[in-house]
Amino acid sequence: MRRETPHSAGKMNFLRAVVFLLFATAFLSRCASTMTPTGGPRDSLPPVIVTMLPDNFTTNVPTVNYGKIYIEFNEFVQIKDQQKEFFTSPQMKKKPTITMRGRGIVIQMRDTLRPNTTYALNFGSAIRDNNEGNPLYSMRYVFSTGPEIDSMVMSGYTADGYRADSVSKSFIWFYPADSVKDVAEYDSTLFNYQPAVIGRAENNGIFIAQNLKPIPYRIYAVEDKNDNQMYDPGTDQVGFIDGVWNPAEMPDFAMWYDSIRQYVSAEPQLYFRMFTDQAFKRQVLSESQRPKQHQAMLYFSAAHPVIRSLRFDSIPEDRVIVDPQTVGKDTIALWFNVPSAELPDTIKGQLVYLKHDTLNRLQPDTTQLKLSWRLIETKEQERAREKIERARKKAETAGEEFVEPKQENPFVFNMPTSGDLNPENHLTIDFDYPLVEADTSRMLLTRQLEDNTIEDVPIHMVHDTAMLRRWYLRADWVPGGQYTLTIPDSVFRDVAGYANDSIVGKYTVYDPEKFATVKIHVAARDPQMRYIVQLLDGSGTLKQERRDVVAGDIQFNYVPAGEIKFRIIEDRNGNGKWDTGNLVERRQPERAEMYVNAEGEDTFATKTNWEIEFTMDMDRIFAPVTMQSLSRMLDERELQRLRREAEKRAKEGPKKKEQPQNMNNSSFGSAGSMFSNFR
Repeated sequence: MRRETPHSAGKMNFLRAVVFLLFATAFLSRCASTMTPTGGPRDSLPPVIVTMLPDNFTTNVPTVNYGKIYIEFNEFVQIKDQQKEFFTSPQMKKKPTITMRGRGIVIQMRDTLRPNTTYALNFGSAIRDNNEGNPLYSMRYVFSTGPEIDSMVMSGYTADGYRADSVSKSFIWFYPADSVKDVAEYDSTLFNYQPAVIGRAENNGIFIAQNLKPIPYRIYAVEDKNDNQMYDPGTDQVGFIDGVWNPAEMPDFAMWYDSIRQYVSAEPQLYFRMFTDQAFKRQVLSESQRPKQHQAMLYFSAAHPVIRSLRFDSIPEDRVIVDPQTVGKDTIALWFNVPSAELPDTIKGQLVYLKHDTLNRLQPDTTQLKLSWRLIETKEQERAREKIERARKKAETAGEEFVEPKQENPFVFNMPTSGDLNPENHLTIDFDYPLVEADTSRMLLTRQLEDNTIEDVPIHMVHDTAMLRRWYLRADWVPGGQYTLTIPDSVFRDVAGYANDSIVGKYTVYDPEKFATVKIHVAARDPQMRYIVQLLDGSGTLKQERRDVVAGDIQFNYVPAGEIKFRIIEDRNGNGKWDTGNLVERRQPERAEMYVNAEGEDTFATKTNWEIEFTMDMDRIFAPVTMQSLSRMLDERELQRLRREAEKRAKEGPKKKEQPQNMNNSSFGSAGSMFSNFR
């Protein structure tokens, strides 16, 4: 995020922020406490704090033998999801214990505290009333082991780097810049240091981090999926801000109380584009198996294993097919293009691959392979064999000729035999084993003409360059045309010697008049930059994409009627895919943004036989992110959300008149509008 020019009134901003937070808490508590139960409507009020002993914001607290903290409420309460909601800032090796006592809770410290440190006990939404479970959001108890409370504040927004939507409940970790090692080449901060201050984002991705010092910080965001308040690479999303940031030098930001969500929100000063980093795994061959006679599997501990050489004693090198395209990219399949009768039960060989040494360097390593296979008969196969044997003996006893029952063909392939066909995707055929023969001259594709006559259509079989067992059948498909594909038996033969049975498929090619066409004019000043434009449906599911996009025109055909969105990726390395970030190397993920038009709309309607046009200015979409542009984007999203809710309510029609709400709800609304102008 681009840094804005600091305001001269920076320190005043934080004093105002503290005053605001105290005033907001007092105001809401006062509004709630003036109400008396009237009976009838369901209680919707959260608990109200009556007493805190010692007082909130107590200073000069001893670091050892710290007494108990007692917080009393106006009603009996319960503690829900304590492991998930409660956290301390900074972290403590031994978490405080929280127990119930009367209408309050008792907090007992179990750790030695740091000197001259501001501590905050954050309860999230853990405190709830005992009857209805109404949560008291964002309750905090703050104290200091020094003579003053750190009072600086920073705000920000956490977003998924790929989906570009909010990441809720992420932890924000602040590290004093002078207390961590230089991270220019290798950033190990999250693994070697504990954060000095911790904040947390709300459900909308906005966070307000409090009790900061007026010093430079390195700042990180972590989505704690395991609720262990630790960073787990490969599981948790993570984000980092380049450079160091001092809250005393940041621009002012507005804060307000969101009366609908019932928490304080703010204009974001910082912007995290979060991503899932890949955890480092040492590369080693962990296991080798031979599950089928013509197939062996090599299982590695990390993705993308590199094989330098592979030789077997009894099989020529050109008869071994290496297939690395398996799930997880950490498994290699070997296929033996040898007749079954010539394959030994045990195949011995030698593998040379790159393995991590003790210094985590990839070095060639030689491993001896011993791949054994034997036919293991299942219970079902055993019963079927015994049934055939009994039938054979019965026929022999009766002097009759025994006819062997037809066995199920072991050749397996997956191809749709009917349905609608997108001419841009062609017809996909997946095989269980790699093919060694494909006599396409015997295949027949015909099209039925308007006068019901039949014409032959030339076909072309194309092998997928990435997936060894996938083929495409291509033809000059006519929109709306009806086709019949006939594949006689033994057209395909695989490495095991199995051949296909005959099959007939009937297809109807998409009629463009039953779909929409989307045309996009792409404007971009940088001729070297490449983009990926993705077309999504209304729920955000990827439907089509165009890669290697530059300035000019692109088109999406055969778009079903309904709602669509667009995600645009700045493909900086031109590899045709979105690349995640790398925390250790401090590499941010490639930018991905949702397209929003000049009216602030991000969702668009399409209809059958429609042609809809867009202009996408890549320089505007990927302009540097500022505090103002980020606030504007979030405002537009909120307006879109409210608009969709209004449309939904309009479609549902008038509802049964609800019971009058208590005055406290209207007071929250007033609080929201009043605080929105508070700086």
